[in-house]
This record gives sequence, structure tokens and C-alpha cells, in this order.
Amino acid sequence: MTNKNSKNKKNFGIDETLPHQIEAPSFKDTGMELQPPFENSFGVTIGDSFYSSDNSPLEKWSDETDPAVMAGDEWVHPTNDIGWNTTENKELLESKKPPQGYPFMHPTKDVSRGTD
Repeated sequence: MTNKNSKNKKNFGIDETLPHQIEAPSFKDTGMELQPPFENSFGVTIGDSFYSSDNSPLEKWSDETDPAVMAGDEWVHPTNDIGWNTTENKELLESKKPPQGYPFMHPTKDVSRGTD
């Protein structure tokens, strides 16, 4: 019998990307792995890209709802979050990737130094 959680984690995303989100960056070769969706204390699944849940305070919003109920880390997914689509965060991921100059450059040594 397979563990449902490990199966979902293995099949989450494609090649460290979220292809259903056209602007989502690739986590491939960054040292960061895509994380599977999780359920927060309200019973809302975070990071599944469906953005709707019967248990969400957004589905039951009224004038009496305190917006603070949706504040905090339990509402933010570590890798499937709209914040990764910003220029700054895409640059952060790109800086974690190894140089793409292969086969013409060494990843840590400048072999052309002093040849000019």
C-alpha cells in the first residue's frame, strides 16, 4: 500500500514547475522543491490552485467578519503563491540556479581570466 501524502508530493507539478500558471517561475535547479498543498487550521486547502473552499472565511464574508482571521503564514503556500510571480522573486530564483553557459564555462572558475 502506498502512502497517499508521498504519492501526491511526487506527482505535484511537472519538472518543478506549475504549468497551469503561465507566469509561475520554475523551481528547477534552485535547490527548492515544490511543496504539496496543505490544509490550514480552518480546514482550507492552501496551494491547490482552486482558490475556493466551503470552509474559507471568504465564502462566509460579512460586515462582522474580522479580516485578521485570514492573516498569517497558514494562508500562504511556500511555493504555490502569487508572490512568486513578481519580478523580484523570479530574480531570486534565477540567482539560485547554476550558470547556463555549459559546455563553454566552468560553474565556479573563470578560465578566461587573463587571456585578453
